[in-house]
Amino acid sequence: MQEGILKLWESTGLANFTWGQIVMMGICLLLVYLAIVKNFEPLLLIPIGFGGLMANIPLAGIAGPDGILGILYQLGIENGMFPLLIFMGVGAMTDFGPLLARPSLAILGAAAQFGIFITLIGAIVMNFVPGIEFSLSDAAAIAIIGGADGPTAIFLASRLAPDLLGAIAVAAYSYMALVPLIQPPIMMWLTTPEERQTVMKQLRPVSRSEKIIFPFLLIGLAIILLPTATPLIGMLAFGNLLKESGVVDRLSNTAQNELINIVTIFLGLSVGSKLSADKFLNAETLGILALGIFAFSIGTAAGVLMGKAMYRLTNGQVNPLIGAAGVSAVPMAARVANKVGQEANPSNFLLMQAMGPNVSGVIGSAVAAGVLLAIVGA
Repeated sequence: MQEGILKLWESTGLANFTWGQIVMMGICLLLVYLAIVKNFEPLLLIPIGFGGLMANIPLAGIAGPDGILGILYQLGIENGMFPLLIFMGVGAMTDFGPLLARPSLAILGAAAQFGIFITLIGAIVMNFVPGIEFSLSDAAAIAIIGGADGPTAIFLASRLAPDLLGAIAVAAYSYMALVPLIQPPIMMWLTTPEERQTVMKQLRPVSRSEKIIFPFLLIGLAIILLPTATPLIGMLAFGNLLKESGVVDRLSNTAQNELINIVTIFLGLSVGSKLSADKFLNAETLGILALGIFAFSIGTAAGVLMGKAMYRLTNGQVNPLIGAAGVSAVPMAARVANKVGQEANPSNFLLMQAMGPNVSGVIGSAVAAGVLLAIVGA
């Protein structure tokens, strides 16, 4: 009788919980709380948080190779399929008109990627901290957080540092959710009241032909200059072609809605499967979280500083605030730039101008990922 009771007790979760699993469950519940109560990236933080909660249930094996989360991970994360499908959906939802109307604003999107390469150096330097040991591949995967592009971060981490995927994904999406809190102080610190009040001219209309040609131009340049970036760039271009062609509304609507929603659920649960205590609670994870905020801040600052340079070169025709939108948090970063601009000048509307650097930042982060794959993944 006693032996039966003992076996029953040993089969319960209470008997098998470790302190690490309890801590990680608390962290996962916090992610769900931030998503529901604070509205921080709920579309991803809820599946990631709940997936992490299930991954830390003892004995269940949900995140193991034969568990549902493990199967989803193998199906779409290990081979990079889920992030690529999300990029297709992003392409179908994105209007590249503001970028085509003023292509020079792409410089701001490129400048914002500077944080990626500074963070690459920072991750390598962090190896001097006891308990932290990042390889060059690890450092490259961590650095991409500076692009503020969750799918790109997951895609690169799955290729270069799968063991760090959970920490990198949580850092990337957490800081993307905190854009309205992180960016404004940096923008205010680096700009003057006069610069923030700058009113920009209305963008020219962009023809349908230009919008249809652009995806082919984008994929053509990727093929010629950086083939390693073509998985991300190609899916982005394809999704955008579905939208701009105007003849496949059913496919475009599916990419924008049903498909991206399904993939987002699977991707979030798969990422959550890597939030198990044995993989997450260590010094390297804390290092990734610290490097993530550093990367995002440097990317924002680099975009604003390039905006200041353009402000001077154009005799005050470019508001430096839109440089902060060069990170890939679409369209949140553009909205933040518009909000800060309106606080300085209530008649100032920067949203459409900020969307130019914002969408170019999506391309820029994909290009940066391709560069890192070409250099480190070889």
